[in-house]
Amino acid sequence: QVQLVESGGGLVQAGGSLRLSCAASGPISRLDEMSWYRQAPGKQRELVAYITNSDSTYYADSVKGRFTISRDNAENTVYLQMNSLKPEDTAVYYCNAVEYYSGPSWGHGTQVTVSS
Repeated sequence: QVQLVESGGGLVQAGGSLRLSCAASGPISRLDEMSWYRQAPGKQRELVAYITNSDSTYYADSVKGRFTISRDNAENTVYLQMNSLKPEDTAVYYCNAVEYYSGPSWGHGTQVTVSS
């Protein structure tokens, strides 16, 4: 099974920026879709953004124009650049990656807290 480790979370004031990273390791032949999800307290986990192995991207309406997802295939890493952060972006952010043979894996999450 592929292991995913997120980093880059923290506390930031509204309007600030953070960059999340998610590094994949283990038996990797090819990583297909890589995604970021988030889960706020008392809410369901929601898709924030994904990127395919051909660099097509999708963003949730709530983050469009503020967040940018990117990937480094040589490093098996996906990034989430988050700008103009709002208090409602506060959540635990999870990385998900789909490996060609083993399927999807989840990271343990990284906390993002945006103060007003």
